[in-house]
Amino acid sequence: MRKIEIQPYQKQWPILFESERQKINAILGKEVVAIHHIGSTAVTGLNAKPIIDILPVVHDINNIDTFNEAMADIGYKALGENGIEGRRFFKKGESPRTHHVHVFQETNRYDINRHLAVRDYLRTHGTVARNYSALKIQLARQFTYDNEGYCDGKDAFVKQLEKDALAWYLK
Repeated sequence: MRKIEIQPYQKQWPILFESERQKINAILGKEVVAIHHIGSTAVTGLNAKPIIDILPVVHDINNIDTFNEAMADIGYKALGENGIEGRRFFKKGESPRTHHVHVFQETNRYDINRHLAVRDYLRTHGTVARNYSALKIQLARQFTYDNEGYCDGKDAFVKQLEKDALAWYLK
């Protein structure tokens, strides 16, 4: 059982993203359209689990499995779609987990947009970001060793956040 750890925003998170972005870009090469920093660590001032979320956008998702060994060489474990159709998911580190990579094909605008929308919405809507930070801290205290309880506690907030963010982002 892993402890849920929420930290205040860390200035090194964008630096850690950039370092990893360069490594992933070197591996995926011509397949890459763009690589984005997403999730809570991409929002200045937001409390977060100290896991860097990375979203590579690629030309053809079906080619990504051929990079599993190269990704393993830099510490990533390939988990296939891992519950989201059309995604390739990689995790780095176990204890502690340090990075998640969510690869989507450029034609999958819905999944790409929802991640970028939430990030950008939180970057520009400080009250929502503060409320989200407070909720995460409260849930981490309440469900310190219960990731399912923690995620269930965030579910309604995150669904509404995603809905509001997409409406704002796509207008």
